[in-house]
Order: sequence, then structure tokens, then C-alpha cells
Amino acid sequence: MAVEQNVWGFTPEGEAVVLYTLTNSSGAQVKLTNIGAAVVSVVVPDREGSMEDVVLGYDRYSYYFNDGSGMGKTIGRFANRIGGGKFTLDGAEYTLPLTGQNVTLHGGPQGFANRIWESRVEEDKVVFSLVSPDGDQGFPGELGVEAVYSWDDDCRLEITLMSASDAPTVVNLTNHCYFNLAGHSAGSVLNHNLKIAGSHYLETDKFQIPTGRVVPVDGTPMDFRSAKPVGRDIYADYPPLTIGAGYDHCWTLDGYGHSEIFPAAVLEDPQSGRRLEIKTTQPSIQVYTGNFLQGVPEGKGGVRYANRGGIAMECQGYPDAPNHPGFPSTELRPGETYCEKIIYKFTTGEK
Repeated sequence: MAVEQNVWGFTPEGEAVVLYTLTNSSGAQVKLTNIGAAVVSVVVPDREGSMEDVVLGYDRYSYYFNDGSGMGKTIGRFANRIGGGKFTLDGAEYTLPLTGQNVTLHGGPQGFANRIWESRVEEDKVVFSLVSPDGDQGFPGELGVEAVYSWDDDCRLEITLMSASDAPTVVNLTNHCYFNLAGHSAGSVLNHNLKIAGSHYLETDKFQIPTGRVVPVDGTPMDFRSAKPVGRDIYADYPPLTIGAGYDHCWTLDGYGHSEIFPAAVLEDPQSGRRLEIKTTQPSIQVYTGNFLQGVPEGKGGVRYANRGGIAMECQGYPDAPNHPGFPSTELRPGETYCEKIIYKFTTGEK
């Protein structure tokens, strides 16, 4: 595995922005940057062997700061939503800065996605690290974080997310890539076929905050247990879909608690034959169909991404878990290590 690193530019404060390129034996490659420990591109073949970049992103490194969409980035300290921007831990209430009405999203306005991470190459891996001080965005405890990326000859991108804290805190880390298996500039993903290994999803309120109820997908537009086009039911007259202007929901994964790494989802583009299989150690997957992508910074190659131009599939802990004792715990205590994996494997159908 060849790993190349280059300086992409410098921030106004003089910090180096680094671009890493991992290339396997077939020429398929992944590019990463230390802004938000982000995936910048994934170039893989279609069924005819033609290479295409299947991850949305930007040519200009400056666009990765505060872009709103979290394009390709590592999300933390707490991915997804915390209702009311508050939670209680060990009897103490913590207040976080709000990012919208009644919610703190993705760790706050200056979450991990908008930071320069330390970075290094270790053999054929790229390791990003960050120290989040006590009180950062309102969260308790000094937290050390690492995001480790590896890429292999089977076009398998593995992300290992680790953290440790010097005081009780809550942690929920994920990756926020937007995929379009026809190519990042190909337009709508509504014709992609999606399968989710989840028979239940989290009910949410009008602010898209979990109510605490885990409800079955049976007989609803949320049923992806068998593969179906992403767009088949997206316009259904169904309150969760109308509130979020499409899919922006969390499915609980059926394999959680039964094996260490288990299937989460499969995405396939019928035209190119590209297929993305996702496995994880995390208990749930948030699927977001890029309902508000329009207006993000100019994409790679001068492309203007439109709504539904990419789909994010974020393996993570349950959103708002600190406020729901019945959810899998996201608490992290001194002496413990948070360690979760997300695996993206790219293959193709028959020629």
C-alpha cells in the first residue's frame, strides 16, 4: 500500500493542512485530510473497470471549515443530536451550545469536524489525533481522540475511532461521508438501492430528537430490510419523512450485541454496478439523504451539489442517548477506552 502525504495549504494561523493519498495495487485510492480527520475522495472502479470518485467533497481545503454539511469528516464529541443542548451525568447537568432550535448537533458549533487534527503515517495507516479539553463545547473531561484509517487491495476502508477521558463524560463518534456510487458529480442518489440491517428505528419529535421509543419498520417507508430504491418512498405522506424533508433517521442494527463486527447497510448503484457494504461495531446507523445539500461550498471539479446528491450513512451510538437511560450507554469513564470500527467495502457486480 502506497501512502503519500503533501501539504495542501496553511490556515491563517499558520497550521499546515495535509492531504494524504492511499493507493492500492489496482490503482484505487483514498484521500484524507487533517481538517476534521476527513475523507476527501474515494476512487474505485465500476463493473467495466472505469475509475470514479464516489465521495462528495471540495477541491479547496478552506471549504472544509464550517461547511455545515460535515463533508466526509469525523464527528464528535457527540455525533447527531442532544435534545435541548443538555444532559445529566452523575447528578450534574451540563449545558451545551445550541446549533439550532432546541438541539445541539454533532458536538456543537465548534465540534471536532471543524478542527485541525494532529496527523501521522504509521506503516500503511493514517492516524489523526486530537485533545479536547475539559469543558470543550460544554462537555466534561479532557478527552483524547484518535481516528485511524486503513485502505487495502480489496478496496476496504477501515476506520477505527478511539478515545479516553480523565473524567466521566459522554462520547459518540462517527464518519460523515456522503456517497454517490455513480460518481460524486452524478446527481441524485434516489435510484441507488439501499438495504439496512435494522428492523427498528428511533421515533423522533418535531425537532428530530428521539422520543425514547424504538419502533418497528414493518409497514412503513422506513423498511429497508430488503433492498429498495432510496427514492421509492421518500415522498410518502409519513410524518417522519415530511418533518425531515426525506430520510434523516436512525435505525437500530439487528446485529448489535451478537457479534463484534456486523452488517449495517448495503448501497448499490444499478447503472455502474458499484456496491458499498458497511459493517460496524456501533449499535445504530443514521441515514441522511442529503436533503439540504444545496448551498454547500462548490464541490470538486466545480460541481454544485444539489439536494439528494449524496447519501450519508453514519454508524454511531444512539442520538440523544445521554437523556435516555434505556438506550445503549455512551458514557465513558476514566480507565475505559472507547473503540469502535466502521468498515466500508467497495465491490462491483458482474460485467
